[in-house]
Amino acid sequence: MTDPTADLLPEGLADRLPREAAAATSAMRAALDVMDGHGYDRVRPPLIEFEKSMATRMDGVQPRRMFRFVDPSSLRTLALRSDITVQVGRIAATSMADAPRPLRLCYAGEVAVIRADQLSPARQRLQVGAELVGVDSVEAAAEIVALAIESAEAAGGRNISVDFTLPDLVDTLAKEALPLDADAIEAVRRELDAKDAGGLKEAGGEAYLPLLYATGPFEEAVARLAAIDAGGALASRIEGLRQIAARVGGKARLTLDPTERHGFEYQSWFGFTVYAEGVRGALGRGGTYSIRGADEPATGFSLYLDPLVEVSGEGQARDTLYLPLGHDEDVAARLRAIGWRTVAQLGEGEDPKALGCTHRLHGSEVVGL
Repeated sequence: MTDPTADLLPEGLADRLPREAAAATSAMRAALDVMDGHGYDRVRPPLIEFEKSMATRMDGVQPRRMFRFVDPSSLRTLALRSDITVQVGRIAATSMADAPRPLRLCYAGEVAVIRADQLSPARQRLQVGAELVGVDSVEAAAEIVALAIESAEAAGGRNISVDFTLPDLVDTLAKEALPLDADAIEAVRRELDAKDAGGLKEAGGEAYLPLLYATGPFEEAVARLAAIDAGGALASRIEGLRQIAARVGGKARLTLDPTERHGFEYQSWFGFTVYAEGVRGALGRGGTYSIRGADEPATGFSLYLDPLVEVSGEGQARDTLYLPLGHDEDVAARLRAIGWRTVAQLGEGEDPKALGCTHRLHGSEVVGL
């Protein structure tokens, strides 16, 4: 008796059938073409690395979210990547340590996590992104945000919106402007992220309450943030946000949530989330960070393209040319060279339409079916 569960896939994993796979590939190529057009060179790190390398290259990387196993050759623990950004940081710090800065790199590939979240239940995702290494400036951040918007649109995202945040906001204010005990900082971060005014008061962060209201459309929210008396501690960050917004304001709808921390485990002073119409949850994230070991600043972003494929359906059917038995192969080759997709007849009784063909080659002429 055949086991009905033998071909089931694990939770959070799914096949991409032909049209979906084609749509995902098209979106990936379109995004990479945008990055290439802006001078970003593609790298292709391996799917698996030593766990220690991934876990120590950047702050906030969580090995427990990775699939881990022992390498029978080295007897060391390996990890299946959950984020390609970490690998690009390793490449920049090692193989390309002597490359001129600023270093512009891009990538695309599959990543996997042990557990997904409710908004994104998939445990395997197609990640594309870009990293600008060796510079930490408003200009670099603005370039990355603009590139993320353009890449998302090229991949099929519509009505893009970008939400800015300041990941190290609590740490910055806790030093002097709004001092906190060391053991209260994490609790205040958590309650701000949860937007819980009551919990914030209980955690000793009552002075941080005005930050909960510095959210919304960018111009209004940044004005409320600037009005908070922080002794000038936020002045440079606010000016940086305004400069970035001025660079990209006409490309997407901009909002601000300065206390957002979810998804910004290793970002430093600036972070942003990319959203697209019809996509549940975030399409991607980015921001500034430091590559550990090299102590080198970088700015980058990652987009996860699978939701765009789901929103757009299974992709568009392509015109396909049926090549009958005995067709002129030179003619077929010339047609493929100008963009035709062909399917060659292999035997009698085939139905070209059933095979997805829209046209047929008749001698040297293309005729519709």
